[in-house]
Amino acid sequence: MNFKDLQLKAALLEGLEEMGFEEPTPIQQEAIPPALEGSDVVGQAQTGTGKTAAFGLPLLNQLDMDADYVQGLIITPTRELAIQVQEELYRLGKGLKARSFVVYGGSSIGKQIERLKRFKPQIVVGTPGRILDLMQRKVLKVNQLSVLILDEADEMLNMGFIDDMRAIIRQTPDSRQTLMFSATMSSSVKQLSEQFLHQPVQVKVKATQLTADAVDQYFVKCRDDEKFDILTRIIEVQNPTQAIVFCRTKKRVDEVGRALSVRGFNAELIHGDITQQKRTSVIREFRSGNLELLVATDVAARGLDISGVTHVYNYDIPQDPESYVHRIGRTGRAGQSGQSITFVVANEMDYLRTIETLTKQQMSPLRPPTEQEARAGQLQHLIDQINDKLTANDVQAYRNSAKLLLNHYEPNDLVSALLSEIITDTTDIDVQISPQKPLPRSGKNQRSRSKGRPSNYRKQRKGSGNRSRSGGGRRSNQGKRKQDKPNQERRKQDQVNRSNNFSIRRKQDS
Repeated sequence: MNFKDLQLKAALLEGLEEMGFEEPTPIQQEAIPPALEGSDVVGQAQTGTGKTAAFGLPLLNQLDMDADYVQGLIITPTRELAIQVQEELYRLGKGLKARSFVVYGGSSIGKQIERLKRFKPQIVVGTPGRILDLMQRKVLKVNQLSVLILDEADEMLNMGFIDDMRAIIRQTPDSRQTLMFSATMSSSVKQLSEQFLHQPVQVKVKATQLTADAVDQYFVKCRDDEKFDILTRIIEVQNPTQAIVFCRTKKRVDEVGRALSVRGFNAELIHGDITQQKRTSVIREFRSGNLELLVATDVAARGLDISGVTHVYNYDIPQDPESYVHRIGRTGRAGQSGQSITFVVANEMDYLRTIETLTKQQMSPLRPPTEQEARAGQLQHLIDQINDKLTANDVQAYRNSAKLLLNHYEPNDLVSALLSEIITDTTDIDVQISPQKPLPRSGKNQRSRSKGRPSNYRKQRKGSGNRSRSGGGRRSNQGKRKQDKPNQERRKQDQVNRSNNFSIRRKQDS
């Protein structure tokens, strides 16, 4: 299914494409159609599965853009989540010029009142206490509300907001549509849905469990403008037999695919705008082994069944764990081992941790190769090719030429000259990769502070819990992790050895 299949307004589809979202996540596929039809919906899905768009798109799709009253009210358990939801709604509704506003406690209520009166938002996002306060002051009026959304209902109940929620809901019109989302479906959540929702459509999406045990998973933390050079160095060091490079948007696929070709890599690209004939041709070449690198979006790579893929490079981290599982599932097939490397910018680390939590597997930090290691990788690739030629005894046609050259030049000088001619430095070839905004900040880590943890909890964790780009392990100061450190160091050393040790197999005497 594509977002275009959901019959959304053109402005919303354009916004989704700009954000790099082409295909709905499972919760979006299940929840958006009944919500667009006007039904109440109860959705159960884990954090990080795309719930905001699951309720945000139907809400934005039915807004009366000429109205200056509140049509949508979204209640969230924490200020961090409220801000996150409002930011994503702004991005989704940018083409519509939808007006949304966020309210929460701990900030000046006077300023929020002033902005509500001046801004006249069509959508209000906020925490229960502040929403109720503004309603009691007759500033936030919900008498013409069309859609009420309860986000992370289980969290709000756990935090003791049930009385505030009931007080808010009772002041909304009975004719409203209600969408409720929750990670768990406890008895209290069920009672809430029975009390305030009318014959809701039940939607449940289980978190995908990663089963690709044969895939070694790594991540590289870097800036967006560093990704391409790091990617090319990694490819030169690892020399994958076949690899897929996943990008978030079609524009990014175009630019990365062309840039790889310009730098001398055997690469092609596919995405939703590529003709079916071209797509079929590219996949045929990739499946036959004639193509080494395939650059693709998630949608274009759906259904690819190619057993020879040794590496997957996530140039952009996906928006949800399901997409990540699908991506790395392209490698490690048919009993073969595989490797995935995910590039992540600082603002997107919460997405990486969400993927780790829901897939129950951790990614190891990977130090980007240096330029010297990349050149060494090129040399090793050439040596492997020479070994294959010698093994196949496929050099007879050049023996006389070789003798002639050796009679005129010193062997070391001759080999050096040939290597300099064969191995070209393409790093000075300019490529243009447009900058891309990171995914919206996840409020997951901030929300954990609400569960009775001290206000300086994140500060306490900072020294021992953060991962570094060059570090070998996670929280190695904890006793349980100490036993893993030798293995981590050994893996790091193995990578260095593979980059620097070259072995030329001697041609056996016939």
